[in-house]
Amino acid sequence: MVLTTEEILRKVRELEIKSKKITTHLFTGEYHSAFKGKGMSFREVREYYAGDDVRFIDWNVSARFNHTFTKVFEEERELTVMLMIDTSASNLFGTVARQKKDLIVEMGAVLTFSAINNNDKVGVIFFSDKIEKYIAP
Repeated sequence: MVLTTEEILRKVRELEIKSKKITTHLFTGEYHSAFKGKGMSFREVREYYAGDDVRFIDWNVSARFNHTFTKVFEEERELTVMLMIDTSASNLFGTVARQKKDLIVEMGAVLTFSAINNNDKVGVIFFSDKIEKYIAP
């Protein structure tokens, strides 16, 4: 069964609407951390308090204001979501109304839209039980 371009676009729109509805209700929070850590992202300079790590004292700001200041960093939480999708014939299992491959597509779309909504990177690896050769032109 070969789908026309209009049918494919209609299915993509339906999937996008359904997926976005699920992701906005289930995955409302972002991954970005409220914790302050030693990540790569500089957040602010604040007064030095007893017990702060002396390695993070900002000597330039401290000299300028004649008082000790320390650098505060924000932990970075950007994720890379990798989907591994089985494309073998085992995905043709199911009922007439819904097959395993349809469920895989929906789950992949929900995870992808959720990751994109949180400004995360998404990648996909397709695998099968068949070995196919690709010869570059």
